[in-house]
Amino acid sequence: MTLTVAVVGANGRMGKLVSGIIEANPAWELVAQLGSSSPREEMLAADVVVDVTNPAVSPEIVTFALEHGRNVLVGTSGWSADRIDSLRATVQQHPDSGVIIVPNFSLGSVLATRLATVAARFFDSIEIIEAHHAAKVDSPSGTAVRTAELMAKAREDLGPVSAPHADQLARGQQVASIPIHSLRLQGVVARQEVIFGGTGEVLSVAHDTLSQDAYAHGITVAIGALRDARGVTVGLEQLLDLDGTEQAAGAVTA
Repeated sequence: MTLTVAVVGANGRMGKLVSGIIEANPAWELVAQLGSSSPREEMLAADVVVDVTNPAVSPEIVTFALEHGRNVLVGTSGWSADRIDSLRATVQQHPDSGVIIVPNFSLGSVLATRLATVAARFFDSIEIIEAHHAAKVDSPSGTAVRTAELMAKAREDLGPVSAPHADQLARGQQVASIPIHSLRLQGVVARQEVIFGGTGEVLSVAHDTLSQDAYAHGITVAIGALRDARGVTVGLEQLLDLDGTEQAAGAVTA
């Protein structure tokens, strides 16, 4: 059965990419493309909704879709742990609905975050430097926030990281005690580097996105899982068999 899809934020960089991927898939049909001024009701022509708007608008889009029985894929940055906790309460009121939140659709980025999460237990000095194109409106990036939160969770028995002089603005914004430094530059697509400092050594886990083509596989996997999604799923890693166990809900081997 054909899956009909509405894209909200269709005029943006990610919106155009997502729309093209949907149109190229014979199992899907793009039935609505919403811009900033489009009536929200237009998304109701579709079975599912993809939100690639901006952090200020995204919660409204997701709530509207859920209230009208539509599952939502969120590819918008700005969904912090606190915002996701609030969303879980909303989704509980719609038990037959689901939301998939993907901070980054790149497989390489997902793997880099997983590696950083493993390393976080072994170092007390950790900082993140992330860079994106000059038009990106939010900082830190959703990927950096998600990485910091996952590293902090992995370290919850160890306590906060060592971040001296955190009161100085140049030390970056702390997320879960980890300083994040954001660059917004022309000529950049996306880059994240997590730096771990130890006694006599430094470890760096870095990932570079060279073009939007890196997002295509993750977008395809996430939309494919959307029809049957229930509750709130956070992170592309939840849809991929990263451990080789095929235990993730709807896991797909990359």
